[in-house]
Amino acid sequence: MRASGTFKVADFTPTSVPSPAIETALPVGVATMEKQYEGEVAGRSATLFTAAFDQSTGTGTYVAMESFEGALHGQAGAFNFAHSATTLGEGRESQFFVIVPTSGTGALAGIKGTGGIDVDADGTHRIWFEYEFSQ
Repeated sequence: MRASGTFKVADFTPTSVPSPAIETALPVGVATMEKQYEGEVAGRSATLFTAAFDQSTGTGTYVAMESFEGALHGQAGAFNFAHSATTLGEGRESQFFVIVPTSGTGALAGIKGTGGIDVDADGTHRIWFEYEFSQ
């Protein structure tokens, strides 16, 4: 099955982290995020976000773990998903996206699969899940 939608970041809060033992050309930052979803994917998520990113060039890589609560095609529940990508100023590459197995609750219990995120030229954030349920 496939469910798609759009999302907006409702909150992005950088958090302090201890200085790493190894200094690199791009510092590593950590933040928490809250997102709101609309469409076939409807609900909200809480995200732990880690990135090494250069704001001036738009170059970097992020890794995120999200806890989603809402519905896919009207089936309500919650689950975790993880994703990462690299940007080189424009576009995304080396993308990774997975629904965490056995993390689903409610009507989404047993969910597993993959998905993706795209950002349109106008800044619209799109998400989709390709999923099935374990028997």
